[in-house]
Amino acid sequence: MRSVLSILFLCLVISCQVPKTEIQQWEEQASRVTIIRDDFGVPHVYGKTDADAVFGMLYAQCEDDFARVERNYIWAIGRLAEVEGEEMLYSDIRANLFMTQEEAIQRYEESPEWLKKLCQAFADGINYYLYTHPEVQPKLLLRFEPWMPMYFSEGSIGGDIESVSIRSIREFYDQRDISLSADLSAQHDGKKRDVSLSQSKTDQLCSVMLSTEPVEMSKYDSRILDEPQGSNGFAISGKLTESGNAMLLVNPHTSFYFRGEIHVVSEEGLNAYGAVTWGQFFIYQGFNEKNGWMHTSSYTDVMDEFLETIIEKEGRYYYQYGDEQRTVEEVNVTLNYTTGDSIQRRDFTLYRTHHGPITGKQDDKWLATAMMWDPSNALQQAFIRTKTSSYEEFKKMMDYRTNSSNNTVYADADGNIAFFQGNFIPKRDVQFNYENPVEGSNPATDWQGLHSVDESIHLLNPGNGWIQNCNSTPFTSAAEYSPKKEDYPYYMATEPENFRGVHAIKVLTGSSGYTLDKLLKAAYDPYLPAFEKLIPGLVEAFDKSGKNFSRLKSPVDVLRNWDMNVSKESVGMTLAHYYISAYLQKGPRPEGLTMMERVNYFGTNTSHEERLTIFSEVIDKITTDFGTWEMPWGEVNRFQRLDGAIQQKFDDDKPSIPVGLASGNWGALASYGARGNQGTKKIYGTYGNSFVAVVEFGPKVKAKSILAGGQSSDPASPYFTDQAQRYADVDFKDVAYYREDVEKRAKRTYYPGQK
Repeated sequence: MRSVLSILFLCLVISCQVPKTEIQQWEEQASRVTIIRDDFGVPHVYGKTDADAVFGMLYAQCEDDFARVERNYIWAIGRLAEVEGEEMLYSDIRANLFMTQEEAIQRYEESPEWLKKLCQAFADGINYYLYTHPEVQPKLLLRFEPWMPMYFSEGSIGGDIESVSIRSIREFYDQRDISLSADLSAQHDGKKRDVSLSQSKTDQLCSVMLSTEPVEMSKYDSRILDEPQGSNGFAISGKLTESGNAMLLVNPHTSFYFRGEIHVVSEEGLNAYGAVTWGQFFIYQGFNEKNGWMHTSSYTDVMDEFLETIIEKEGRYYYQYGDEQRTVEEVNVTLNYTTGDSIQRRDFTLYRTHHGPITGKQDDKWLATAMMWDPSNALQQAFIRTKTSSYEEFKKMMDYRTNSSNNTVYADADGNIAFFQGNFIPKRDVQFNYENPVEGSNPATDWQGLHSVDESIHLLNPGNGWIQNCNSTPFTSAAEYSPKKEDYPYYMATEPENFRGVHAIKVLTGSSGYTLDKLLKAAYDPYLPAFEKLIPGLVEAFDKSGKNFSRLKSPVDVLRNWDMNVSKESVGMTLAHYYISAYLQKGPRPEGLTMMERVNYFGTNTSHEERLTIFSEVIDKITTDFGTWEMPWGEVNRFQRLDGAIQQKFDDDKPSIPVGLASGNWGALASYGARGNQGTKKIYGTYGNSFVAVVEFGPKVKAKSILAGGQSSDPASPYFTDQAQRYADVDFKDVAYYREDVEKRAKRTYYPGQK
């Protein structure tokens, strides 16, 4: 009997040691997750552990927009050419220059166990979604792996890597000298920065901000001017609010449908709400019960190019560094690309020095690009941020110094408001001009570690009671309490003032008694400062030199009487938009002017004849397109969502909604930008305000939010365009944050995999 019991016991032990199948593990984890969809389809994900919450978070994201989740990773891991063709090889090369798959796996394996659990839960959540939705056909990634987030550690998707010129990479690595017709610049988060490395960084910044080229009026299209890249963040002290509680405006400007809205909760202290970039497992811009964080794109100088002097000996490359000749690291990669129905392969040898990967060439020297690339720590920082509960914890989290592409506007339940300009800031010897590539053979040009958070530009509780950052200079972020430029190295803040920054200061100065609704009113203030000199300049030109332009009297009079506010009903807004767009594309381009300076130049320093000629051509274009120049802005400026495609298409003959918002280029705080679309005459929004929230921190957190269109990318879903009219009307929904409120508004409660 004893031997039988021993055998049974041994069998029991062995059976306990048999690993569960992957599907059983997924199902077990899914049983520890609850997803509640509220009346706007927003997923509220509850998990026992952080990893369980991440599992459910990714499952819910895939339900809402698997196509964008997949494409973000296809791009990030460097396999875009396998889906979109040979022209995308250079995007894939760029990804591999900074990290190969083998290196990503190594970074994952070396990460702390808690982060590895989250990465594994990320992969399991997506893979379980694919397992339970066999009708979903991925374009490429049939299985997601836990090392993939190492490529995707910033919520701005790609962050700094998008600033590296694909054109220069192509010219250096493509020995066949083929000509590509596709637009190779990255357009994932509106950071279209594919500019020539021969430009100084200041010129590059202006190129990014302007995004225009002179064109003939016959080719002029008011819809091709890119919306400015960035976002708005306001923090309001309790001394300026009706309740005495601090408030935060979360106002990212991205391409529409770039981020979803989500709430993720665990029994391990996670309770974060906000915007998540598709495929990531942390709330990127949002809040928890104790504090909130709004990231705006930073132009702190966090990247440098080093000129490498190359010596070739016996078939190997070396680079001069002081008195040394160091070996150039070589990495061999094979990349696949699609050509119709077949897959082709190309082999590349990629090069790196200790400064960074070789990304181009200038004269006879190679260019190495140095930037922050510390994905494991960046992921740790991004997730820890969502669980901080005080300013002290938040500031300690900033000590990771891996959030390189962002500024941060902050507010909390203790009444603190704060601002951090950048986070990863290399120390440099200021005798060298890092605006241009520096000599890599001189060791003195090397980075000398990183600036501490205390050394960087930051603010805590300024006396004026408010902080604003609209991708503008930090030296006006808090009125007279702003940081002083002379206190910091030049490379810490390279951005100029912009029209949105000017507008924010105007709106916030002297205002008090804020409620959430009043903060929204400030965030959507309709005034457009870009026209303050441009329109009076046109009126002056007509009054003094308009003898040969008598037909312009009526439209000029409309602008003469226009209050420079945007509205659906405004004809002046239509005229002004087309006029400024035409001038930016057709007008002269004095060297070195910022966007603000250039627009003001058109209104003050150009000839009367030029102003009137351009305006005359604009009137002709509007009349040709619409039959009359007297077009209310809402008849021209529209919102339309016809399908869930990543690249939106528009149709003048199909339903659309009038929108009384304007481009951030003109200083609109509520940014609504349109990019060109052939075959339409009306303007359709594609970029700007997408997810927006206002938050009040008190004994209980309160918030309102809106999402362009809706939560789902499926046209058959009730949440595809259910927020579209609200978006146009600035009619924000109340956020359900606490469980009892979520359950009151619940439309569906389920666990992953449940039908």
